[in-house]
Amino acid sequence: MAFTFVILALFRVVSPASALETPLAMDQAFKTTVERGNDGRAIIRWAINDGYYLYRDYLSAEDEDGRKLEIQSLPGEMKEDPSFGFTEIYYKTATASIAEAPAKFRLTYQGCQGKGLCYPPTTKTVDMASLTVGAEGVFSQNSFAKAAQASAGVSMDATQEGFSLAEDSAQTAVDLLLADGGLILLLAGFLGFGLLLAFTPCVFPMYPIVAAMLARESEKLTARRGFLLSVSYALALAFAFGLMGMAAAWSGQNLQVALQSTYAVAAISILFAVLALANFGLFHIQLPAAISARFAKSPQGASTIPGAMLLGFSSALLIGPCVTAPLAGALLYIARTGDVVIGAAALFALGLGKGIPLVIMATASGKALPKAGLWMEKVRQIFGFMFLATALWLATPLMPERLTLLGWAILALSFGIFAFGAGTGDQKSGVSVLSRTTGLASIIWAILIFVGLGIGATDPLSPLKPLNSSSGSGSLASIKKSDFQKVSSIASLGARLDSSPPQEPTLLYVTADWCVTCRTIERSLLTAPDVVEALKGVNLVSLDLTKLDANKQALLSTLKVVGPPTMVFLDSNRREPEATRLIGEFSAADLAASARRAQGSPP
Repeated sequence: MAFTFVILALFRVVSPASALETPLAMDQAFKTTVERGNDGRAIIRWAINDGYYLYRDYLSAEDEDGRKLEIQSLPGEMKEDPSFGFTEIYYKTATASIAEAPAKFRLTYQGCQGKGLCYPPTTKTVDMASLTVGAEGVFSQNSFAKAAQASAGVSMDATQEGFSLAEDSAQTAVDLLLADGGLILLLAGFLGFGLLLAFTPCVFPMYPIVAAMLARESEKLTARRGFLLSVSYALALAFAFGLMGMAAAWSGQNLQVALQSTYAVAAISILFAVLALANFGLFHIQLPAAISARFAKSPQGASTIPGAMLLGFSSALLIGPCVTAPLAGALLYIARTGDVVIGAAALFALGLGKGIPLVIMATASGKALPKAGLWMEKVRQIFGFMFLATALWLATPLMPERLTLLGWAILALSFGIFAFGAGTGDQKSGVSVLSRTTGLASIIWAILIFVGLGIGATDPLSPLKPLNSSSGSGSLASIKKSDFQKVSSIASLGARLDSSPPQEPTLLYVTADWCVTCRTIERSLLTAPDVVEALKGVNLVSLDLTKLDANKQALLSTLKVVGPPTMVFLDSNRREPEATRLIGEFSAADLAASARRAQGSPP
């Protein structure tokens, strides 16, 4: 425990220091000069500031007519760059030359700060008559200084940009709980959030994991033993969540950006599918023999406290990537403030709350549950279907709608056959009747979904909805992502606001192609009739972060936005109404209510 507090204190000291190091403007980081060689060639030199480097592969030049000029340069040092892979770079100084250079030409180059900020490509005009390097092609000195400050986390006043934000614009679940009742209420609130989240699909894997751990105890399982094992499991789970908070503060990034990427969601979906197949008995998943022998079991074959803690810590890897409002709020707070201690404590309480039902289940298992037998095999298979449903639910934003619908139909049909077959034993048993009834209902639902596939349905919960909508008239058209006008900087947002009608409110939608939650919003929320009606007369604007540059980062900092999905509303006076900002996952009702508040109507 002492080691944990030392680490927390270390992060608290180190993190703010790195956040205060503001990147230099482009001209200061890469001072460019030109001279004429004895043979008439143009020689370009860069004096590169300490902590910065220039890319060799991105040096280029062209004449005033756009014809490419051959530029020669010496080999650089090889570096594995996070943005460009393996490439050649220059430290300290760099030199390039152009034979038979025209009187004027354009020179393009790109560089990075060693701590991660990459400048966008910059184009200069070179005049060989006066030997000067002239006007910047992308940023002016002042505008890039503002963008660089924003990239380093230095906030700017939105009122200077022609609009104002609400006082609660950057508030998260952590901010609100701290303001209302301090640290005690914060921890209690996140403990409650975790308890509620324990009954969501993302947490399903924990129950069979703990059940298998308890099953190894066999007749030795007592209430005390179940309590000790489950508490060890829950504490390790909570500790892993606390480390997530520390990692978010240390990196200075919103961890949800990584967790909701296409690759992360696809990997977790595949993992749930693998767990499902293991529950159906196709294969067995177990730790390596050396680790299992050391931690997982005692010499008598029972579970151990270290083994339970190892299972709890690794379980956080399964349920962490599921995006939830409290988790997103905590990570957003940490990324914005760098407060490691409060953020890690909130996530620790969140993880602990998720473990409370497991502790209750394990403590009661010694007497409340029957001994191992056929019933446990059936329960394991039921969890297999739940894992498949979770995998399909997570993968829904990544798949075509009709393919998703087909997946639900097949899953419902297979579960119906399983449940109906499991209940064909004792005809007088109440459990048998319930099982067959459930199976029959699932089969009927599967048939309806298959019918829905033929008539163009997209929602498995409303497979016959196209029949109802086709009989009506005057239905509202849905809102598409293409209906949003793109902005990419503070200036372009201001221009868009200036060009819109004075009485028209604005919705700025922060999105990205890699944002999985954004796809759900665009597929389900923007097509909801209530949302379409509420957004009538609203100026729709989007900020796409698929390719993030300094201008977009500056706009994010001005708006106090960490990442997608975020929706910022401005009323007709360009003020953000309080309690209208939407972050992470939200419902169609929330979106419609915020739109109405921005228009001055009751929510």
